[in-house]
Amino acid sequence: MTGTTGTPPPAQAPQVLVVGAGPVGLSAAHELARHGVRVRLVDAAEGPATTSRALANHARTLETYDQMGVLDELLARGQRVEHFTLHQNGRRLIRFDTDYSRLPTRFPFTLMVDQVITEEVLRAAASRYGVDVEWGVRLMEFEDTGAGVTARLAHPDGRVESVAADWLVGCDGGHSTVRKRLGIDLVGDSSETWLIADAVVHCDLPRDSIHWMRTPRGTVMMVPFPEPGKWRLLDTAETSYGGDDAMVARRFAEKIGTGIGRPVRVEEPSWVSVFTIQQRMIPRMRSGRCFLAGDAAHVHSPASGQGMNTGVQDAVNLAWKLAAVVRGEAAESVLDSYGPERVPVGAELLRSTGMATALVQLRSRTAAAALRTVFTVLRAVRPVKSRIQRKIMGGMSALGLHYTEGLLAAPEAAAEASGTPADGPVPGTRVTRVTAEGLAASEGWRHFLAELRRPGWTLLAADADAAGLDALREVARGYPVRVRTLNGKGATGATSGDSAPDGPVDGPLPLPDPGGLLRAALGLTHGGWVLVRPDGYTAATGPSVSARPPGPVLDGLGVLTAVGVSAP
Repeated sequence: MTGTTGTPPPAQAPQVLVVGAGPVGLSAAHELARHGVRVRLVDAAEGPATTSRALANHARTLETYDQMGVLDELLARGQRVEHFTLHQNGRRLIRFDTDYSRLPTRFPFTLMVDQVITEEVLRAAASRYGVDVEWGVRLMEFEDTGAGVTARLAHPDGRVESVAADWLVGCDGGHSTVRKRLGIDLVGDSSETWLIADAVVHCDLPRDSIHWMRTPRGTVMMVPFPEPGKWRLLDTAETSYGGDDAMVARRFAEKIGTGIGRPVRVEEPSWVSVFTIQQRMIPRMRSGRCFLAGDAAHVHSPASGQGMNTGVQDAVNLAWKLAAVVRGEAAESVLDSYGPERVPVGAELLRSTGMATALVQLRSRTAAAALRTVFTVLRAVRPVKSRIQRKIMGGMSALGLHYTEGLLAAPEAAAEASGTPADGPVPGTRVTRVTAEGLAASEGWRHFLAELRRPGWTLLAADADAAGLDALREVARGYPVRVRTLNGKGATGATSGDSAPDGPVDGPLPLPDPGGLLRAALGLTHGGWVLVRPDGYTAATGPSVSARPPGPVLDGLGVLTAVGVSAP
């Protein structure tokens, strides 16, 4: 069973107060509201950001946006990038291509979208669920009472408001007020100073690639915007600015020309930023009834474009769990999985971005001198190049991220996460390991993906016998889980996963799978089942509904039965 979704009238007190309306806060607010929670979203800024910041949206984030229902608009407004090209002193050394062969996805590319546009799309999506950003509202202080959170908010007109909420989520960036008030320190250090600029560059470089170029005066990177001719430019060596946009344009033009071996013209940039790279994170992301997500929890080098992606995934990971607890559909212990699942991601992010930072700036002249030889060898030995490409994609895309040792991966069914298991998805790994050109186009997968776009848990079972169907009916009646069967046996009158209701039903509903392609891909043998979390990760599998009913597994994962309904 699932309840209706959407945010109740704003006159009611918020169940969750979200502080910070960047991509992370907007994602958190959107997902909380989509799961039926009353949300209030505040930001100290006077209004939406107008200058460019994050660009890259990697494959796992695109899958997440698809589940959220915002992907199509972003795809239409983005630039796909599928290559990484290295140049040195006038020669192209090598071009690395995307290789998702070991991590199949429907979105085998990085989508470059100006963060201004990403936020615009997310704001509109949150507004459709009744959540609008309150600009110019600053969090002054708050108190965790144990039963809730009381916060003091300062409004633009000087008014100070006291707000009571059940929970508080801090998505307020690297200088987070929430984190500071909680007394949680960012641990790490600062390193290099870089300069970033957005400008139109008149050149003939392919726009489906990021370009890295080594010159005697340091390294430069170019990342394409969707707008014609516009690029994000990064200088790791010469970072003087002083407001002289023309000087910055000339400097980039000289370096890019040297790097690729032909003249280019760079127009005066529309935005320039000089910043010191921070590599810091927090050891825990929850304190009582307060949570942290995104840059409030981990700040790092922009070298691999991971910050916004990781923050959005933090928000989605937290939101469905918090919504389930608020709605009485999960034990509060489910929230204990948030930090253990996401803190290691932040730690790995700092490690990988630290390596990427060193590679991007490449201070060592000795290493730079060896590049031409190394990449000449790589071009000749294609299997080695392929392994490197797969390694890059595995880390950057976040498709290899898993929670196999987490609290919400049924331990009796957990296994190694590497590779694609022959008998179906491994608990703790994402379930949508499928390509757009292949199985995802089949009717079974189309219906299954539609199910995953709905809020809540999904239980998919195949060929259940009479006893198994009884167990599935108990789950459908007693738990906040949508139950679908691949054999067409279920509630009378339901014919399509696309039209299946979200509300409670008397039994499982059929999900069409002509040819059994979905069943085969998920490794579902006779009576087998797979339980999928609301964020698209597998929670548990079973070889037989009769032999291993899902009900006790749901109990162990902290999913609560409805009031007055006994667990199977």
